Amino acid sequence: MTNSEHRQQPRKRLFILLLGAAGSLVLGLAFLLWWVPSVGLENIHPALPLVFGAILAVLAVAIVGGLGLLILTLLTGHDLFLLQPLRALVVRYLFPGIISLGRLLGIERDLLQQSFIALNNQLVHTRKLRVPAARTLILLPHCIQMFDCAIKITGDVEKCVRCGQCDISGLLGLAQKFGIEMAVATGGTLARKIIVEKRPKLIVAVACERDLTSGIRDAYPLPVIGILNKRPNGPCFNTQVLLPEVEQALNEYVVPEPKKADEVKK
Repeated sequence: MTNSEHRQQPRKRLFILLLGAAGSLVLGLAFLLWWVPSVGLENIHPALPLVFGAILAVLAVAIVGGLGLLILTLLTGHDLFLLQPLRALVVRYLFPGIISLGRLLGIERDLLQQSFIALNNQLVHTRKLRVPAARTLILLPHCIQMFDCAIKITGDVEKCVRCGQCDISGLLGLAQKFGIEMAVATGGTLARKIIVEKRPKLIVAVACERDLTSGIRDAYPLPVIGILNKRPNGPCFNTQVLLPEVEQALNEYVVPEPKKADEVKK
């Protein structure tokens, strides 16, 4: 097991526990929604409580079944989401709902978002993707460049002179090794614009918890591998990234561009 996988295990376990709690909550609410109105519904027609109970039971089974399917996917490492709408439901609505539940339980927001990112990465992993380098995009936050650097690379990362003072130089080396495009975004709006223009089939994104969480949802159905940046100087200022984590993701999901890979070796 790699260091990255070892760090993600507690995050995934936290989300699985929250999924279980959400399932129990759904069952409890379904029972209350059936029991409370049934007293009045029976006065209207004796069969109404039974009909209403059946409808709630179907909804509860569907939601709990989706939660169970997600848990089994995480535990087995196999993609059990046979229908795309079900996957969309999980990413767009279930994940945020679980995060909201965790916040109600007093769990730290950053920890919940880390769990969301780790869980998303696991779901992408179960799809066993192998994407051509030409259809892959490395997307970075602007804060990974040194704040006082005179050369602004937003819009054109190739302007970097590779002085080595920030991680852009190393990331450019990885991008060229695999033959992958790399872009730097100053925010969510520009990131979405870049994605529309580049039309990738896989995104390897580096950012903080908040930006990765929102970016994963915004980019859906595009698969996004989220890699958390390091913030030794505080948020949004001279941030860093562990290059081995980025390289591991590229090795796992990307088919390198032969010509560019050979040029690097030369």
